[in-house]
Amino acid sequence: MNGCEEATRRPHFSHTNRISPTAAPWSAIAGLQRASNPSVRRPRHGILVPTACLLTWRQDSVISNTVRLRTMLRQLSMSRRWKLAIAVVLLVPVLVFAAGTAVIYHLLGRQYASSFVRGALLGMQARPLTDRKFEATPARIERGAYLVSVARCFGCHSETDRETDLPLPGTVGAGTTRELAMRIVYPNITPDAEAGAGTWTDDMLARAIREGVGHDGRPLVPIMPYEKFRYISDEDVASIVVYLRSISPVRNALPNMTLPLPFKLVAKGFPRSLRSPVPSPDWSDPVKRGEYLAHIANCDNCHDATDRGGRRLPYAGGQMISDKGNKKAAAANITPDPSGISYYDEALFTQVMRTGHVGARELAAAMPWRYFRNFTDDDLKSIFAYLKTFKPIKHRVDNTEPPTYCRVCGERHGGGELN
Repeated sequence: MNGCEEATRRPHFSHTNRISPTAAPWSAIAGLQRASNPSVRRPRHGILVPTACLLTWRQDSVISNTVRLRTMLRQLSMSRRWKLAIAVVLLVPVLVFAAGTAVIYHLLGRQYASSFVRGALLGMQARPLTDRKFEATPARIERGAYLVSVARCFGCHSETDRETDLPLPGTVGAGTTRELAMRIVYPNITPDAEAGAGTWTDDMLARAIREGVGHDGRPLVPIMPYEKFRYISDEDVASIVVYLRSISPVRNALPNMTLPLPFKLVAKGFPRSLRSPVPSPDWSDPVKRGEYLAHIANCDNCHDATDRGGRRLPYAGGQMISDKGNKKAAAANITPDPSGISYYDEALFTQVMRTGHVGARELAAAMPWRYFRNFTDDDLKSIFAYLKTFKPIKHRVDNTEPPTYCRVCGERHGGGELN
């Protein structure tokens, strides 16, 4: 019988070697009397432990700790692998998103990159539709026809003459498709029930015009200038809808437009809901009236420029616009600077909008003066009054000169090297 067994069979305790009830189980063995087993010794901590038991426990403890350490190291290694895998899974979409944002910023600019981020992170803003209906009156039909004309709605939503850009007979409002950077579908907005907008509600049309959300809830591509049309008053948008209901229906079925994924997210970031009424401007103030009409005509879409830091240069020109076919022309500087239109007066501005000529010089075909000539004299004078309020910007743009790099706007346009 070894020391451990003997000690266990003869449990004689003395007053001096009692074991606390809270001691570990192996400590109970250590409380046996040394007299009954000479191999028992007292360690420094005061517990009586048989030497053989102590050695056996130490060996078992070392083996157990080694196994435990190996297990912990194995678990730690597996934990690190999982953490690395999770980090990679999370990091890849972030890198792809950042790369997509950078590419869109480089190709399309800050506004489109911001819309991409909003569309990806926040989705599209779209208010619920209402059941409002606009009463059709002769005054609204007349006003709507005027606004649709100067806003060039049918210049996009119709087949157009290649030379004049005016709608071809029988296609007014019937929609079309065009190959630009991608295939663009301009929907049929005639009141045809099968192929057009005949089944759309009044609020579907109003929401599409000013907020950029289609009748089926899809975001409209920002080629449709709904960001500018959001300034159209409630009364004027009612007039536009009433007029569109009055034109001849044309059965011209067109497919829905499909966008690649990055551009879907860009499109989702542009629509903004209107939650409050939009009043009419103060028609007695020529500047406010001109600002309102310039938004409807979308003048800044072509005539705005940006400097090399991405800051807006209002109406400073230089942006290259598609002219005829693959030919492009630079939009003019129309600020009151000597390099712009400082020499214009009301009469000359009106004449240019009516005829498409500045003296003997013909405007580039990209300038839609054939639509803008439908503005009334008072409206053209108001637009001119509004343009005169802008800061003069020195920026020479001359389409009779060969395109050269411009240090002001970063574009290559006629006269660029002179800036």
